[in-house]
Amino acid sequence: MVMLAWATLLLDTLWAAIPAVGFGMIFNVPRSALPFCALGGALTYGTREVLLYHHLSIEFSTFSAATLIGVIGVFWSKRYVMPRPIYTVPSIIPMIPGKYAYEMMISLVSMNKDGVTDALLSSLIENGLHAISILFAIAFGLVLPSMYYTKRQQPII
Repeated sequence: MVMLAWATLLLDTLWAAIPAVGFGMIFNVPRSALPFCALGGALTYGTREVLLYHHLSIEFSTFSAATLIGVIGVFWSKRYVMPRPIYTVPSIIPMIPGKYAYEMMISLVSMNKDGVTDALLSSLIENGLHAISILFAIAFGLVLPSMYYTKRQQPII
């Protein structure tokens, strides 16, 4: 049973690498960086899924995965002399909260069509807060490592 779970996780991480590479190709990431985007996308999605399996919240799991790719992206950018977002931004694409944003919009459209009910309003707020929280977790997770590991060449003043 555990072997099946690991096989499913491995397959899901391989599927998560595809949108990361696709996003990199759309935004003209150099060809030499695309394998790193695929690895980053698989790694972030896999990390988040493992943390979710261990009953951590989706926001904390997403933040942890984004922080991990942020740290790795800082080192890759220094090693291969490319800007950090080339590696990190495509890598977080598989973690975008599409399901929560979709459910929020469905609730909003249903409220417009059928009128406001407690259930629809609750669904709108709950899914909207999940989507926003996940987006903030991704943003802060990507930013924190670069703030910590970036050394200034000149003083600010």
